[in-house]
Amino acid sequence: MAGNRRKKHHFSRIHAFSCGKTSFKGDHSLIGGPGFSRVVHCNDPESFEASVLNYSGNYVRTTKYTLATFFPKALFEQFRRVANVYFLICAILSFTPLSPYSAVSNVLPLVVVIGATMGKEVLEDWRRKKQDIEVNNRKVKVHCGEGAFDYTKWRDLKVGDVVKVEKDEFFPADLILLSSSYEEAICYVETTNLDGETNLKLKQALDATSNVHEDSNFQNFKAIIRCEDPNANLYTFVGSLELEEQQYPLTPQQLLLRDSKLRNTDYIYGAVIFTGRDTKVFQNSTGPPSKRSKVERRMDKIIYFLFGILVLMSFIGSIFFGIATREDLQDGKMKRWYLRPDDTTAYYDPKRAAVAAVLHFLTALMLYGYLIPISLYVSIEIVKILQSIFINQDLHMYYEETDKPARARTSNLNEELGQVDTILSDKTGTLTCNSMEFIKCSIAGTSYGRGVTEVERAMARRKGSPLEEEVTEEQEDKASIKGFNFEDERIMNGSWVNEPHADVIQKFLRLLAICHTALPEVDEENGKISYEAESPDEAAFVIAARELGFEFYERTQTSISVHELDPVTGTKVERSYSLLNVLEFSSSRKRMSVIVRSEEGTLLLLSKGADSVMFERLAENGREFEEQTKEHINEYADAGLRTLILAYRELDEKEYIQFNEEFTEAKNSVSADREELAEEIAEKIEKNLILLGATAVEDKLQNGVPECIDKLAQAGIKLWVLTGDKMETAINIGFACSLLRQGMRQVIISSETPESKTLEKSEDKSAAAAALKASVLHQLIRGKELLDSSNESLGPLALIIDGKSLTYALEDDVKDLFLELAIGCASVICCRSSPKQKALVTRLVKTKTSSTTLAIGDGANDVGMLQEADIGVGISGVEGMQAVMSSDIAIAQFRFLERLLLVHGHWCYRRISSMICYFFYKNIAFGFTLFFFEAYASFSGQPVYNDWFLSLYNVFFTSLPVIALGVFDQDVSARFCLKFPLLYQEGVQNILFSWTRILGWALNGVANAAIIFFFCIHAMKQQAFRKGGEVIGLEILGTTMYTCVVWVVNCQMALSVTYFTYIQHLFIWGGITFWYIFLLAYGAMDPYISTTAYKVFIEACAPAPSFWLITLLVLMSSLLPYFTYSAIQMRFFPLHHQMIQWFRSDGQTDDPEFCQMVRQRSLRPTTVGYTARFEASSRDLKAKIEDSL
Repeated sequence: MAGNRRKKHHFSRIHAFSCGKTSFKGDHSLIGGPGFSRVVHCNDPESFEASVLNYSGNYVRTTKYTLATFFPKALFEQFRRVANVYFLICAILSFTPLSPYSAVSNVLPLVVVIGATMGKEVLEDWRRKKQDIEVNNRKVKVHCGEGAFDYTKWRDLKVGDVVKVEKDEFFPADLILLSSSYEEAICYVETTNLDGETNLKLKQALDATSNVHEDSNFQNFKAIIRCEDPNANLYTFVGSLELEEQQYPLTPQQLLLRDSKLRNTDYIYGAVIFTGRDTKVFQNSTGPPSKRSKVERRMDKIIYFLFGILVLMSFIGSIFFGIATREDLQDGKMKRWYLRPDDTTAYYDPKRAAVAAVLHFLTALMLYGYLIPISLYVSIEIVKILQSIFINQDLHMYYEETDKPARARTSNLNEELGQVDTILSDKTGTLTCNSMEFIKCSIAGTSYGRGVTEVERAMARRKGSPLEEEVTEEQEDKASIKGFNFEDERIMNGSWVNEPHADVIQKFLRLLAICHTALPEVDEENGKISYEAESPDEAAFVIAARELGFEFYERTQTSISVHELDPVTGTKVERSYSLLNVLEFSSSRKRMSVIVRSEEGTLLLLSKGADSVMFERLAENGREFEEQTKEHINEYADAGLRTLILAYRELDEKEYIQFNEEFTEAKNSVSADREELAEEIAEKIEKNLILLGATAVEDKLQNGVPECIDKLAQAGIKLWVLTGDKMETAINIGFACSLLRQGMRQVIISSETPESKTLEKSEDKSAAAAALKASVLHQLIRGKELLDSSNESLGPLALIIDGKSLTYALEDDVKDLFLELAIGCASVICCRSSPKQKALVTRLVKTKTSSTTLAIGDGANDVGMLQEADIGVGISGVEGMQAVMSSDIAIAQFRFLERLLLVHGHWCYRRISSMICYFFYKNIAFGFTLFFFEAYASFSGQPVYNDWFLSLYNVFFTSLPVIALGVFDQDVSARFCLKFPLLYQEGVQNILFSWTRILGWALNGVANAAIIFFFCIHAMKQQAFRKGGEVIGLEILGTTMYTCVVWVVNCQMALSVTYFTYIQHLFIWGGITFWYIFLLAYGAMDPYISTTAYKVFIEACAPAPSFWLITLLVLMSSLLPYFTYSAIQMRFFPLHHQMIQWFRSDGQTDDPEFCQMVRQRSLRPTTVGYTARFEASSRDLKAKIEDSL
């Protein structure tokens, strides 16, 4: 049985809470009222009282459809598109006499297109269904009576069940923790799937249930839980547990949420309180925001435009038809005798000409429907899915270290990747590694650590110093220790004992080894100790202490054990410190402290925190090294390092006893202000500290970040950095990645001025807020004046603003001025930004500039920004998967953004734009041949083509080549996309999908239609077509015109393609060949089926030389205008990609002079990145030389 040897791993005091001693206050009085009505019968889910409550089961479904709802919902989704509604109306009308073609030939293409799209929906939903099946069929141990636990599927769980969850298993529902494998009934929980945080959360059961720790104990266990109703709040919970007629309050400390994972705990017992859709994770689940690309939105406008053209053509035709019909029968003479106007229904009745015109209008709406490409939507969806597969399989965006490829989580935004104007980026974990390394420290006023940071290298490059070369090969070859990049022989390897202030160094290192909440884990194979810490910073401190001689190796309820270097004997000794309290870190406190008792009985308060809160807490006799330490932390901040101040004090027994009583009472309270009370009490004891020194850790830039930013800047993309870090760190990271450079004027808008701090201390908060807003507004106006007065010789501006100032800058009456200033600056850095501010800044840029925004981040605090931007890119880093799960595209490293945008973005934008333009071109060319024939035939409603020719045009004969274009075409190779980043500007400025280009393709289609129709009519109508002298009929004219259309639109495609593959050759020339094969096969069918196409090719067209000659001449005549235009444009007005193609064909792509000529075509000068920095330095040097001459 479980629990025979329960672990003693006491942490109740570590996190300063105690179980089972809380009292009913505040929110607990609401239990039983509205919103707090849930009743759970623990271990008795089958009882009558439990069954009448009728709570939902634990089966979950994330699919979009069910068997019952698939057809109605999927059809509704399809017919939300106005084009599909139009085709549906045409299909219905095709069964009436109004139809110019047979019903089957009209309905079948619609069924194929709708069926293909619905098939894609089925496939995607089946993937979701498989995930649901896997989750619902997971197994967990459930109490099934008589103290026995047996495995049950998750989906069969009921509210009230008692479950046993074992180590590294997920919780199957929302549970109340009853007990665990630890005597104190604690457990560790990983909530990565909920909030993206990788640090472990500590949970603890009530004292009343903590002794129920074996399977057999549950044989007679009964309890009733009353709690709040299902809601989405992850961080609050109000409830009570009734056990043996005693009431115990429940708090979030006892709540275990579904999809969290049990860690570092052998097992727990829990009672199910929320199941299925009632669990908090599902209450929080919301569909991602619906995002559509600008190209797709413009495509909708083009379809509406074509609808307008279609209606106009139908209206014009019906007017002419009505006039002709009215004049058909005058004085007994019939003009169009073949229509028998003297013996007809309303369709051709001269006496009812108005009705005939209206009916013709409906017929024309159906006939000219081929202007609207029925297969456009499904073709684009196919192409986007294939493009996404190429992105996912790009080895250049695969990160081997974490085995993570790029992953396009949606295919809707592929072309949007080629139009990004502004990138809004997080810093920590996105530009930097979020892998902290202990690199420097200041102890007793002396700075230690000889490591060189990336920022120091960048600063050296700015000053022309060779500092970056000082790292010796010996240092580079040295085996690295994760989290420790410290090198200083003065204190390493025990040498610190010889330093002047060895006693201070000893206390400093001891504090690093003790003041934390990390957990040690011993590798059973090699005995090495690793640490599970709440943050990378904390892990770096414990590792640094270990490497410098103070190894933390064990933690119990009341003690922390350390292997210390004894300065007298020079050997390692074991020392144990009684752990009395942990005063936890919070964003408001900005510090963390522990209270311990040494083996000698001394009470010690050890504290570490931000300099802004620590220096003011120093005692008068504890400031001996204050000035030197301040100098050092300023130097460290300049080097881009994160700093913390370390200090301590000794406590007397009486002071501690009083503090502990007050602190324990505050922590055991369940009132709403419990945390505030605890912080106030902690404030009282965290004073009169003695300064030991400061630590400095480096959050290193990711590999390739400066190079990536430089390429993106050359492509004309602006980069804004939105970070929660302080201003000095953000500025130095800006210098390291060349967003800032020497000589760039900085517009700094800060609330940290003396005037602002004075205002904040004012008692009149509203007046202080108004004054702070006025100060921010004044600084913005000054920055705008500086921007307006600046010129190229003065250099670009950089805007740097902190979080408090940003709060006012985002208010409605100020945000336009802020945005105007920010857009005019070369770099924008927002410091101390909250998650909400990140989202608001992103929304402001997106809505006010109407340009495409891309947000990139790696943490849960970036989710709002990612969802607000046009494109959200998640970094699959070390801060969990919350950002990735909320993103549109996931990549492993920031540097992959270069290839994602400049290569895949450019290709996808060009392919989709060309594909849509070509789609409309080929449909306009086809549709206008119908219109011209209608005009020629006095708008009689008679189509020139066979019914199946009409229906299969978009589905078979011209669709595959355009899909191949959308998937495979490349204007330039990936290498040249990266070599000439300015090529990306074609997408930013939407050159390839502008209205000018769209209308140009439309006019080309109209011109081709006119050439095809008039050439065929005038070449064929007067001449004998067959050997026997027979002239052509409608079926021969239609077949010849259709053949010309198929040849022209496919050869137009061949001219448009710049990168041929075997597939494109197969689809283009295969499409033409398939037309002839179809003509032979269809013409050989029974005349009842083939109608006008019966043996038209084999008996009439193929034997006639004029058929082949006309096809050739029409093809050459139709392509000549496009060929001429392309030649003139390529020679005299080349676009960026055409210039590169030209140079490539001439073999001049490596010629610096030609490359510079191409770069000078850039419409936006590069102002950030190391290329811009180098060019600025060159200009300055040139100016100095000229001045000296």
